[in-house]
Amino acid sequence: MAIDRETITKIARLARLRLTEEEASAYEGQLSRVLEAFERISSVSTEGVLPMVTPIEIESELREDKIIVFEKNQEALSQAPELVGRLFKVPPVV
Repeated sequence: MAIDRETITKIARLARLRLTEEEASAYEGQLSRVLEAFERISSVSTEGVLPMVTPIEIESELREDKIIVFEKNQEALSQAPELVGRLFKVPPVV
């Protein structure tokens, strides 16, 4: 699929770009080649090919959740400059 100068001009206008004639001509050729590459990719038959997320089959190893009691709560809370109940008070973050 070739892309024409009118399409290049429209894309440039939408992107608020000012292109010289030389730049528009260069982009016209480059985008035409990119679209042709996508057309070739689209024409490849994928019938019978399973979808693939990664090229290497990897399974995540899951571990059992374990509750670990933190025994130094009071020590940690005593280091805070300001508390709200048993929680650290921090400045708002935007």
